[in-house]
Amino acid sequence: MRSDNVNHLKIVSGVWLMKKIIFVLCGLIILSANGYAAEAEHASKPIISGYEYQHSSTIFAEKRRYMVSLPERYLMNKRHYPSLYVIDADFQFQHVSAVVKNLTRMGKIPPMIVIGIANQGGDDYLKTTTWPDKNDDAFGDAAKLQHYISQELLPLIDKNYRTNKQKALSGYSLGGLFTLYSMMQQDTPFNAFLAMSPSAWFDGNSLPKKLTPLLAANKLQAPVFISLANEEDMGVDEVVKVFEASATKSLRWQYKHYPNENHFTTALPALYDGLQFLAPHYAIDGTDMLAIGDYKAVFAHFKAQQKNWAGFQFEWLHAYQFAKYMFWSKQIQQVDEILAVIKAEFPESYTMVNIHLANGFNKKKDHPKALQLLKNVKAEGESFPGWHKQMSVYYDAIDRQDLAQKHQGIALKLAEQYQFESWEVWELM
Repeated sequence: MRSDNVNHLKIVSGVWLMKKIIFVLCGLIILSANGYAAEAEHASKPIISGYEYQHSSTIFAEKRRYMVSLPERYLMNKRHYPSLYVIDADFQFQHVSAVVKNLTRMGKIPPMIVIGIANQGGDDYLKTTTWPDKNDDAFGDAAKLQHYISQELLPLIDKNYRTNKQKALSGYSLGGLFTLYSMMQQDTPFNAFLAMSPSAWFDGNSLPKKLTPLLAANKLQAPVFISLANEEDMGVDEVVKVFEASATKSLRWQYKHYPNENHFTTALPALYDGLQFLAPHYAIDGTDMLAIGDYKAVFAHFKAQQKNWAGFQFEWLHAYQFAKYMFWSKQIQQVDEILAVIKAEFPESYTMVNIHLANGFNKKKDHPKALQLLKNVKAEGESFPGWHKQMSVYYDAIDRQDLAQKHQGIALKLAEQYQFESWEVWELM
């Protein structure tokens, strides 16, 4: 009996030990799993707004850097965009590209490709933004920078990105001075200029004398925006007086003073206003359209916008607001007639407007009409995530969950392929 008891105790002890080992292992697995979960929860993902590149410049006999920020939905289409070039990109590029993207997203300006022209430090910035000064050899390479931009950087950008002929140049402080210098050159590649607090004091305030004959002879025809903060001895007041006295009535120009900003804080608000100067009255929502009148009056407004520097086509917000306006104004019964006009007068906007109107009909539970509009643009629409989203809504409404899930999956896959911003991805969910 004593032997049996001993064996029994050994068995019990062994079982207890195994349970303890299993318990400890389970605890380790749980802790490990929790660790992975915590790590995943705190994993970082970069938010990328642009890229920096470098290339070999023959003109400067060195490598030069530049930055590029593309419009949202750039990868989704084949359209060509206006471009905005920014002097002193190390200091200016990030906030300029962010403002352009925000104003575009909110429907206040057309989308643009933003290109930052980087300098190689403070001495290079001082040298390349100014023309020669016989008293100081720290200045004097503006012609060299102009030649580099025209002959090397712009051709490189135009080759690698879908740009159009609309090219604006912006700069602040000495960058603003160079912007006005570039504007005065006969062979300048730019056709719009934003000069924020330009350093017109340079070279003994010689800028007004250089501008006067060009303005009087109507040789400056591109739109130009000039600003000044609460700062003295910048020489900008004299530049503005020359524009007031000598600019022809056909020249679109604007001067804006920022008495509550200093030389360092003025760049951002001035840029914000300067960009909208290039696209006046571009922002419009459904209530604005109601105030304008029927769809013919609204289209007349849009046609007028096409004459602005960057032109006009329905961006996502314009299309969304127009669809709301159609329902609010009780013109929705004329939708086929209105779409025919859009196809004829705004052909590049036809697919986008159909998708947003289909969204409206889906919300109104008129799913057959939504399907008709989506079929109108099936050939091009199949490359739009929003088209698949509305097809998914339609199939969900008629209880075809298999097709609804299929189109939803395609919408999200396309959004990933086109590198949609996170807000657009969530709009598709």
